[in-house]
Amino acid sequence: MYRLSDECALIQTVDFFTPIVDDPYRFGQITAANALSDVYAMGGKPLLAMNLVAFPLQEMDKSVLKEILRGGLEKIKEAGALLVGGHSIEDRELKYGLSVTGLVHPDKVMLNSGARPGDLLLLTKPLGTGILSTAIKGGLAGEELEKVITECMITLNRIAGDAMAEVGAHGCTDITGFGLIGHLFEMAHASKVSITVDTAAVPLLPETHAFAAMGIIPEGAHKNKKFYQKWVTSRLPELDPLEMILYDPQTSGGLLIAGTPEQIQLIAEKINSAATLPCAVIGTVGTGEAGKIILD
Repeated sequence: MYRLSDECALIQTVDFFTPIVDDPYRFGQITAANALSDVYAMGGKPLLAMNLVAFPLQEMDKSVLKEILRGGLEKIKEAGALLVGGHSIEDRELKYGLSVTGLVHPDKVMLNSGARPGDLLLLTKPLGTGILSTAIKGGLAGEELEKVITECMITLNRIAGDAMAEVGAHGCTDITGFGLIGHLFEMAHASKVSITVDTAAVPLLPETHAFAAMGIIPEGAHKNKKFYQKWVTSRLPELDPLEMILYDPQTSGGLLIAGTPEQIQLIAEKINSAATLPCAVIGTVGTGEAGKIILD
């Protein structure tokens, strides 16, 4: 973030990755939504976007690239931003993403270091994209489930971000590759607080729990657990699949918002009146050991 004046600050972010779905148009939408999310997580509004493309010209038809860019442009327009250019290279591995510029009032910037004891935590999208994507790649899930998780990933965090910016909150982050627990730790550590999670309240995508119970867990979830488990105290039953779901890396996940009970109630009401995905209060912020996560 860069302060331009007392009334305006610039947010600059960049994100890209390799395909996670077969449909190039949907891949473009997912990637753009994921890149735009960082601006919403800081309480800002996207202003400009630039394409980042690595494309195997010798192996794929240009029509694939056209569909990827069409999907990305649709989400940029939905966010109210402008596409102003970009850069492309020829590469053996397909990659796509965005560099995004946003604006925010300097006094209303949301950081992951703002959570305070007594705050509630609101999660604005259900978990499970990593586990379900793994099941789909393994041929264990059908087209209907793929549609469900794709719709989740292409949904912008605009409604939640706008509601948070309007009502106010203490802190925010978006849930991506570190999984819910990883991002909870980052918030707790930066805010010098502890966090207790009401695991029964965490919203899940359909069939996530069933596939996790079958052991359909992406490698990234195991890596997240290996790194973050030293800060976690779990009161879940031994081998409860829900624990691994909480470590599951998410693509274009929801916002995790910390605020007073009054703020969180108003934000949730605004989201529920306009959004199609469930949001839920999933935990509380306490005064315990900084960075400590308790799964209750």
